[in-house]
Amino acid sequence: MRHGKKFKHLGRTADHRQAMLANMAISLIEHKRITTTVAKAKALKKYVEPLITRCKDDSTNSRRVVFRYLQNKEALKTLFGEVSQKVGDRPGGYTRVIKLGARQGDGAEMAFIELVDFNENMAKTPKTAAKRTRRAGKKATPKAEAQAETAEAKAE
Repeated sequence: MRHGKKFKHLGRTADHRQAMLANMAISLIEHKRITTTVAKAKALKKYVEPLITRCKDDSTNSRRVVFRYLQNKEALKTLFGEVSQKVGDRPGGYTRVIKLGARQGDGAEMAFIELVDFNENMAKTPKTAAKRTRRAGKKATPKAEAQAETAEAKAE
């Protein structure tokens, strides 16, 4: 029975699983987005989020603890440098898993996992207020805007 076992074994031995998750975490930190299976993405999310939380406090102890998991100096520099600056005010939820569908070869469910603050397409941008015309109160089209401008110029 697997009572109290809180993580997925992913069909690997403990050493193989730890090495795989460490390599995937390094790739995620370097590239900001990686494509993998859904199960591995969810396991990686549970692996990397505590490390990102730890990097908010840039101390020698924090660096040693994170290095124990990653074993890569370049990933450590990136994590404590640009990643910690971007997520400094975020209380959690540093990664996002988006499902992509089934893989062609074996039908495995695929997903990509990415660091949330590094995707410009998904970032919230302030929306501009739509211009309204006087007549109908509807949104103005570029043609209607041009006609309104010429009408104002003639009136003056």
